Amino acid sequence: MRKLVIADADVMRLAIQQEIARSDESRYDHRLHGLLLVTGGHSCQQVADLFGEDRRTVQRWVTRFETHGLTGLRDGARSGRPATLNAKQWAALGRDLRRDPQVFGYAAHLWDGKLLAAHLHRHYKMELGVRQCQRIFGHMGFRLRKPRPQVAQSDPVKVAAFKKLHRLARCRGVELWSVDECHFQQHGTRCRVWVPPEIKDPVLLHASTRKSVACFGAVSLRTGKFIRSLSATFNAVTFETFLKTHLRHRSRDTRMVLVLDNARYHHAVLLKPLLRKYRAVLTLLFLPPYSPQLASVERVWKLARRLATHNRFFATLDDVLTAVSTCFDRWKTPNSALRILCGII
Repeated sequence: MRKLVIADADVMRLAIQQEIARSDESRYDHRLHGLLLVTGGHSCQQVADLFGEDRRTVQRWVTRFETHGLTGLRDGARSGRPATLNAKQWAALGRDLRRDPQVFGYAAHLWDGKLLAAHLHRHYKMELGVRQCQRIFGHMGFRLRKPRPQVAQSDPVKVAAFKKLHRLARCRGVELWSVDECHFQQHGTRCRVWVPPEIKDPVLLHASTRKSVACFGAVSLRTGKFIRSLSATFNAVTFETFLKTHLRHRSRDTRMVLVLDNARYHHAVLLKPLLRKYRAVLTLLFLPPYSPQLASVERVWKLARRLATHNRFFATLDDVLTAVSTCFDRWKTPNSALRILCGII
């Protein structure tokens, strides 16, 4: 029997893990599947390797199941309310934590353990450490998440209206693409890594230069196909060249709709002859001002950095070019990895 293989397995693994983390129900199902494998004879380490989890995490699932049954696998469904809070205080604190901290006179907009400790001291006359406060968040079913940035000047009404335009990706005869530009620096990027306990500060060599690889890129929101073009700089001339290249990838009897930001060269007068010539098959759709989070291709840039430049030393700019090009080559044909990552269809 032919072995089935998922293309771009490493990328798909990241996308699936992100999907699992989206909701309480998906995380609950994730834990159920893990417990099912354990009951089938797999060790906690084997399940952890299969699921991309830490062994101790799987062991906690087993312990919670043994103690609380199925409800122990749900977020926030376990007992263990701190004894220092009575039922009335617990309910009041839950309401507090669902409000903006600035309502209570704090400078921050979001809650963390340190701020909760200060809040308990000020309003409940209680002294709890930061770790204890972090447990309170857990008992209340809160999840630890990094905030997604949004530019303060963005218009929420225009952003909401623009999101509805993604329906175009499902329309027959329309190819919806997300277009953007990105620099990949020779000095690389750094992220957290696991190191042995005897190493205090890991060291990563990097080139002391500001040289970079400039890249135009476009991802099809219907197929996941990725088109890129390297350039010495970003301006109206190089963008026009990229548009001409991009048009060669248009399918017959379809209109290309390119979603892009409001960079000055995207509105250049130089582009008007080209846009008039191809007005029947090409449309530029501009994002609302200060709304980069709506550009799906930004997720491709982030993933590309993770796969190609994170924690790597590049002795020359050609090394950067090779790493980035190798990464992009895997997506030059329609693929489910980027289609799922960009999350439109």
